[in-house]
Amino acid sequence: MKRLEIFTIILIGLAAVCLGQHESVVSSLKTVSLSEPRLTGPTSFEQTLATRRSVRRFTSQQFSTEQIGQLAWAGQGITEKQRGLRTAPSAGALYPIKLYFVTQEAMFVYNPHQHSLEQLAAADLRGPLSEAALGQRVVAEAACNVIIVGSEKKLAVKYTNKARKYMLLEAGHISQNILLQAVSLQLGAVPVGAFDIEQVGRLCKLPPDAEPLLIICLGHPAE
Repeated sequence: MKRLEIFTIILIGLAAVCLGQHESVVSSLKTVSLSEPRLTGPTSFEQTLATRRSVRRFTSQQFSTEQIGQLAWAGQGITEKQRGLRTAPSAGALYPIKLYFVTQEAMFVYNPHQHSLEQLAAADLRGPLSEAALGQRVVAEAACNVIIVGSEKKLAVKYTNKARKYMLLEAGHISQNILLQAVSLQLGAVPVGAFDIEQVGRLCKLPPDAEPLLIICLGHPAE
């Protein structure tokens, strides 16, 4: 057998092994379907506004899938299926924001169209995220961290030099929705803006045109 043929067989074998490993990693990840969001709650909107405060100390109790689903819906849930409109306003209905959820179990990204969580990593990344957030303890102790990620490029096609402004405004709308939903669920929350953008981007494996804008730490209040 010629050397070239042997080399080709070896390459094919290695490729098959690598493909098998890749498939095993992909198959280990999962999609979590979320229950329908609640449209009523025990707390009035005015009470929710009046009692919203930043909470930085949490118990060790973790969140249920229903709680995470409600928070995800509050931030980016679709409220009009015909046009795909969501809970937060978006310039031109272009929706340049994605929500990443970092929990004790894994890291997920929210899919508004399916109202589901798509698993991106099967590991507890709260510690590394805390390091990227300049060592802030609240990030590591939160039951769930929501990372608001934006793509200025998605808006720039239509809005050119106003794209960044509109992206940040939308992130603000989404953040407030999540914070108020947390109060309604009797949870604690605090927004965190001090973090290493590149480090968080690497942790989430973000594409070059995506940028982490804010981290919201959520948990059951310790006090």
